[in-house]
Amino acid sequence: MEKIILTDVDGVLLDWDGSFDNWMKINGFKKYSNEFYDVASRYKITKDKSRKLIRKFNESSEIGFLNPFRDSINYVKKLNNKGYKFHCITSLSNNIYSQKLREINLKNLFGDCFEKFIFLDVSERKDKVLKKYKNRGYYWIEDKLENALDGLNLGLKSILIEHQYSKKIKIENLILVKNWKEIYEILI
Repeated sequence: MEKIILTDVDGVLLDWDGSFDNWMKINGFKKYSNEFYDVASRYKITKDKSRKLIRKFNESSEIGFLNPFRDSINYVKKLNNKGYKFHCITSLSNNIYSQKLREINLKNLFGDCFEKFIFLDVSERKDKVLKKYKNRGYYWIEDKLENALDGLNLGLKSILIEHQYSKKIKIENLILVKNWKEIYEILI
Protein backbone atom coordinates (compact mmCIF):
# COMPACT_ATOMS: atom_id res chain seq x y z
CA MET A 1 0.00 0.00 0.00
CA GLU A 2 1.15 3.48 -0.83
CA LYS A 3 2.22 5.48 2.20
CA ILE A 4 0.13 8.59 1.54
CA ILE A 5 -1.60 10.70 4.16
CA LEU A 6 -4.27 13.15 3.06
CA THR A 7 -4.36 16.18 5.30
CA ASP A 8 -6.09 19.46 5.80
CA VAL A 9 -3.80 22.33 6.79
CA ASP A 10 -5.53 24.91 9.01
CA GLY A 11 -6.19 23.56 12.47
CA VAL A 12 -4.27 20.39 11.57
CA LEU A 13 -0.75 21.34 10.41
CA LEU A 14 -0.88 25.09 11.06
CA ASP A 15 -2.42 27.14 13.87
CA TRP A 16 -4.78 29.20 11.72
CA ASP A 17 -7.08 29.99 14.67
CA GLY A 18 -4.33 31.59 16.76
CA SER A 19 -3.16 33.86 13.95
CA PHE A 20 -6.69 34.70 12.85
CA ASP A 21 -7.70 35.55 16.43
CA ASN A 22 -4.72 37.92 16.78
CA TRP A 23 -5.54 39.52 13.43
CA MET A 24 -9.21 39.94 14.43
CA LYS A 25 -8.23 41.52 17.75
CA ILE A 26 -5.93 43.99 15.98
CA ASN A 27 -8.85 44.84 13.68
CA GLY A 28 -11.17 45.56 16.61
CA PHE A 29 -13.22 42.35 16.84
CA LYS A 30 -14.01 40.64 20.13
CA LYS A 31 -14.08 36.86 20.34
CA TYR A 32 -16.97 35.50 22.41
CA SER A 33 -16.45 31.74 22.29
CA ASN A 34 -14.26 28.81 21.23
CA GLU A 35 -17.22 26.43 21.32
CA PHE A 36 -17.98 26.74 17.60
CA TYR A 37 -16.13 25.86 14.40
CA ASP A 38 -18.01 28.68 12.69
CA VAL A 39 -16.24 32.08 12.82
CA ALA A 40 -19.57 33.95 12.67
CA SER A 41 -20.68 32.24 15.89
CA ARG A 42 -17.32 32.75 17.60
CA TYR A 43 -17.35 36.49 16.96
CA LYS A 44 -21.11 37.11 16.86
CA ILE A 45 -21.02 38.53 13.34
CA THR A 46 -23.01 37.63 10.24
CA LYS A 47 -21.98 34.71 8.05
CA ASP A 48 -21.43 37.11 5.16
CA LYS A 49 -19.14 39.32 7.27
CA SER A 50 -17.22 36.27 8.54
CA ARG A 51 -16.65 34.99 4.97
CA LYS A 52 -15.31 38.39 3.91
CA LEU A 53 -12.98 38.58 6.91
CA ILE A 54 -11.70 35.03 6.40
CA ARG A 55 -11.00 35.79 2.73
CA LYS A 56 -9.22 39.03 3.65
CA PHE A 57 -7.05 37.21 6.20
CA ASN A 58 -6.33 34.23 3.93
CA GLU A 59 -5.28 36.57 1.13
CA SER A 60 -3.08 38.72 3.37
CA SER A 61 0.68 38.26 3.81
CA GLU A 62 -0.02 36.87 7.31
CA ILE A 63 -1.05 33.56 5.76
CA GLY A 64 2.59 32.86 4.90
CA PHE A 65 3.72 33.01 8.52
CA LEU A 66 1.38 30.78 10.52
CA ASN A 67 2.83 28.82 13.44
CA PRO A 68 2.75 25.03 13.50
CA PHE A 69 -0.26 23.36 15.11
CA ARG A 70 0.56 21.67 18.43
CA ASP A 71 3.13 18.89 17.91
CA SER A 72 2.68 18.63 14.14
CA ILE A 73 6.27 19.34 13.09
CA ASN A 74 7.84 16.57 15.14
CA TYR A 75 5.42 13.83 14.15
CA VAL A 76 4.91 14.81 10.52
CA LYS A 77 8.69 14.64 10.08
CA LYS A 78 8.79 11.27 11.88
CA LEU A 79 6.06 9.92 9.60
CA ASN A 80 7.92 11.27 6.57
CA ASN A 81 11.08 9.50 7.77
CA LYS A 82 9.01 6.27 7.87
CA GLY A 83 8.20 6.77 4.16
CA TYR A 84 4.90 8.66 4.36
CA LYS A 85 4.19 11.48 1.90
CA PHE A 86 1.50 14.07 2.44
CA HIS A 87 -1.14 15.42 0.08
CA CYS A 88 -2.41 18.73 1.46
CA ILE A 89 -6.02 19.57 0.67
CA THR A 90 -6.73 23.09 1.87
CA SER A 91 -9.67 25.49 1.49
CA LEU A 92 -7.50 28.58 1.50
CA SER A 93 -8.20 30.78 -1.52
CA ASN A 94 -8.01 30.83 -5.31
CA ASN A 95 -5.41 33.61 -5.01
CA ILE A 96 -2.15 32.23 -6.43
CA TYR A 97 0.00 34.42 -4.15
CA SER A 98 -1.78 33.11 -1.04
CA GLN A 99 -1.26 29.59 -2.33
CA LYS A 100 2.45 30.20 -2.86
CA LEU A 101 2.78 31.69 0.64
CA ARG A 102 1.03 28.59 2.05
CA GLU A 103 3.48 26.28 0.28
CA ILE A 104 6.49 28.31 1.47
CA ASN A 105 5.16 28.38 5.05
CA LEU A 106 4.66 24.59 5.09
CA LYS A 107 8.02 23.80 3.47
CA ASN A 108 9.85 26.14 5.87
CA LEU A 109 8.30 24.40 8.87
CA PHE A 110 8.09 20.76 7.74
CA GLY A 111 10.65 20.39 4.99
CA ASP A 112 10.04 18.24 1.94
CA CYS A 113 7.21 16.06 3.31
CA PHE A 114 4.61 17.18 0.80
CA GLU A 115 4.02 15.40 -2.45
CA LYS A 116 0.99 17.42 -3.52
CA PHE A 117 -0.84 20.66 -2.70
CA ILE A 118 -4.50 20.94 -3.65
CA PHE A 119 -6.02 24.38 -3.16
CA LEU A 120 -9.72 25.15 -2.93
CA ASP A 121 -11.42 28.47 -2.44
CA VAL A 122 -12.19 29.89 1.01
CA SER A 123 -14.47 27.52 2.98
CA GLU A 124 -15.02 25.28 -0.05
CA ARG A 125 -16.04 21.69 0.73
CA LYS A 126 -13.49 19.00 -0.01
CA ASP A 127 -15.79 16.19 -1.10
CA LYS A 128 -15.07 16.59 -4.84
CA VAL A 129 -11.33 16.32 -4.29
CA LEU A 130 -11.68 13.43 -1.84
CA LYS A 131 -13.66 11.47 -4.46
CA LYS A 132 -10.40 11.07 -6.40
CA TYR A 133 -9.07 9.07 -3.43
CA LYS A 134 -12.26 7.02 -2.91
CA ASN A 135 -11.80 3.57 -1.32
CA ARG A 136 -7.99 3.84 -1.40
CA GLY A 137 -7.75 3.25 2.36
CA TYR A 138 -5.72 6.39 2.99
CA TYR A 139 -5.85 8.26 6.26
CA TRP A 140 -7.59 11.65 6.02
CA ILE A 141 -6.67 14.16 8.77
CA GLU A 142 -9.16 17.00 9.24
CA ASP A 143 -10.53 19.39 11.90
CA LYS A 144 -13.90 20.13 10.31
CA LEU A 145 -16.47 17.43 11.04
CA GLU A 146 -18.29 17.80 7.71
CA ASN A 147 -15.08 17.17 5.73
CA ALA A 148 -14.05 14.28 7.98
CA LEU A 149 -17.43 12.63 7.43
CA ASP A 150 -17.12 13.14 3.66
CA GLY A 151 -13.86 11.22 3.79
CA LEU A 152 -15.39 8.47 5.91
CA ASN A 153 -18.29 8.12 3.44
CA LEU A 154 -15.77 7.80 0.60
CA GLY A 155 -13.93 4.90 2.19
CA LEU A 156 -11.10 6.87 3.78
CA LYS A 157 -9.88 6.44 7.36
CA SER A 158 -10.94 9.80 8.76
CA ILE A 159 -9.14 11.22 11.76
CA LEU A 160 -10.65 14.32 13.38
CA ILE A 161 -8.25 16.58 15.28
CA GLU A 162 -9.85 17.61 18.55
CA HIS A 163 -10.59 21.26 19.16
CA GLN A 164 -12.73 22.94 21.80
CA TYR A 165 -15.74 22.66 19.49
CA SER A 166 -15.29 18.96 18.71
CA LYS A 167 -14.36 17.36 22.05
CA LYS A 168 -17.71 15.62 22.53
CA ILE A 169 -18.10 14.19 19.03
CA LYS A 170 -18.51 10.43 18.97
CA ILE A 171 -19.26 8.85 15.58
CA GLU A 172 -18.66 5.23 14.65
CA ASN A 173 -15.46 4.72 12.62
CA LEU A 174 -14.42 8.38 13.05
CA ILE A 175 -11.16 8.54 14.96
CA LEU A 176 -10.84 11.53 17.32
CA VAL A 177 -7.31 12.53 18.40
CA LYS A 178 -5.83 15.31 20.50
CA ASN A 179 -2.53 15.66 18.64
CA TRP A 180 -0.12 14.29 16.03
CA LYS A 181 1.52 11.98 18.57
CA GLU A 182 -1.75 10.02 18.66
CA ILE A 183 -1.88 9.97 14.86
CA TYR A 184 1.69 8.68 14.75
CA GLU A 185 0.84 5.89 17.20
CA ILE A 186 -2.17 4.86 15.07
CA LEU A 187 -0.14 4.71 11.85
CA ILE A 188 3.04 3.08 13.14
